[in-house]
Amino acid sequence: MDAVFLDTCVLLKSYLCDTLLSIAETGSFRPLWSDHILEELRRNLLRVGAKPEAVDHRLDQMNISFPDARVTGHESLIGSMTNDPKDRHVLAAAVVGRAGVLVTENIRDFPIESTDAFGITVHAQDDFLLGQLELHPDAVMEALRRQTSRYRREPRTVTALLNILAGPGHGCPGFARQCREEL
Repeated sequence: MDAVFLDTCVLLKSYLCDTLLSIAETGSFRPLWSDHILEELRRNLLRVGAKPEAVDHRLDQMNISFPDARVTGHESLIGSMTNDPKDRHVLAAAVVGRAGVLVTENIRDFPIESTDAFGITVHAQDDFLLGQLELHPDAVMEALRRQTSRYRREPRTVTALLNILAGPGHGCPGFARQCREEL
């Protein structure tokens, strides 16, 4: 199973985060993150108005559901990374976690010359999800059905979820379009 490092920006959006982790639950990939990513996520969720107890619950559930996702011991590598300085901690953790893929909205912060030597490919969330759909179509569609079945409010259907993911706030129009064809 491929290890995939998830940047804060893709974990911040609740439906996108839930979609990524629902697919990971199928065994299609193994998600990775660091304490720094979780601290950033916590800070950003609180900044946008999430309640502290809801944030704590979300982070706890992520760590309980994926106990092997947390990458540690990467701090000494941060200074040697050559990508954008504000995201060097992300690449260092991806390297130590032996991730083959890093999923982020900040593609420009990870130029190929900074990631290639480590065998890490950087993907935007739409491209990554499209790749998962191509590799594991049945698992992805089942993950979306399971995801929406857990919601007590909208989106209660896969179509409604795909409408959200296609929007500018979540940035997955290609994935949503392709999933609609699978339905």
